[in-house]
Amino acid sequence: MTTTHASRLLAWYDRHRRTLPWRAPAGRRADPYVVWLSEIMLQQTTVATVGGYFRRFLERWPTVGALADAPIDDVLSAWAGLGYYARARNLHACARTVTEAHDGHFPQGEEDLLALPGIGAYTAAAIRAIAFDQPASAVDGNVERVIARLYAIETPLPDAKTEIKTRAARLVPAERAGDYAQAMMDLGATVCTPRSPRCVICPLMAGCKARKLGLAEELPRRAPKREKPTRRGLAFVLSRKDGAILLRKRPAKGLLGGMDEVPSSPWREGKLSPEKAMGDAPVPARWQILDGLVRHTFTHFHLELTVAHAIATTGGLARLAPGTTWCTIDRMTERALPTVMRKVIAHAVKN
Repeated sequence: MTTTHASRLLAWYDRHRRTLPWRAPAGRRADPYVVWLSEIMLQQTTVATVGGYFRRFLERWPTVGALADAPIDDVLSAWAGLGYYARARNLHACARTVTEAHDGHFPQGEEDLLALPGIGAYTAAAIRAIAFDQPASAVDGNVERVIARLYAIETPLPDAKTEIKTRAARLVPAERAGDYAQAMMDLGATVCTPRSPRCVICPLMAGCKARKLGLAEELPRRAPKREKPTRRGLAFVLSRKDGAILLRKRPAKGLLGGMDEVPSSPWREGKLSPEKAMGDAPVPARWQILDGLVRHTFTHFHLELTVAHAIATTGGLARLAPGTTWCTIDRMTERALPTVMRKVIAHAVKN
């Protein structure tokens, strides 16, 4: 990309930049805490979904120090629904590290940023560019698409990532690196879209090789995805007569680590035998298998949960396992319940 092309992209950005809750006004440097928080939230999540969460987080914890001081359970609860919950645990750990090791200020160097929990190459580059205006190359999915089309890179992803990153790094201008990074993101999100790219209004149209070859909508190519396996389990919704539901906390590490859940059998591939899975019930009770399934998809597998419901008896209440708690329906929003567990509880309440 020539200097002229960079100038065209920045001129386009000055006219068409998106207004986003985490984006600083034109001409002002962004707060590193705001950049970091938004970038972590935007990983694997859409801008439309993140907006409300971002505002609530910033209202509740306006500084990195405030977030560091928050109980992890409060952070997980506020995060519930955004998915990929390791991000929330790393978010909290990172806030504490910045507060304790860096006096509450995000470091500017790439090496120091990469040493922080949950910060990878892309996030470090985004912080350096947007918050500190350093000529760093932040390559997300939108930027990958723009670069693949600009240079007509036909090697399928993920094999094309190295070439894309190399070419993208050469394009970053020495000045206005933060605006350039955001301009590339906006271009990919609003013009150079996955389907039906709006090439006729693209500021880089003249130099786009994929457009000249008629390949724009076909790029970037992707290697065929492996089919996800399906795991199955039996979820146990135990309720009291007042409507409260039994919850327990998942182990701190691993899938949905530290989140709340209703008890369930292990999630395994293959056919589910509800009769055998009953051995994992939290208490002996008159369990009733409900009609229908709760389906949810994680990064690496599909999940199908059969739901069993029972009302706790006095004897059953005496045998509850340590670490379990009761929660009424009206207080569920205060708990760190992942989306799949909200689906399970909703299914039980409906039935």
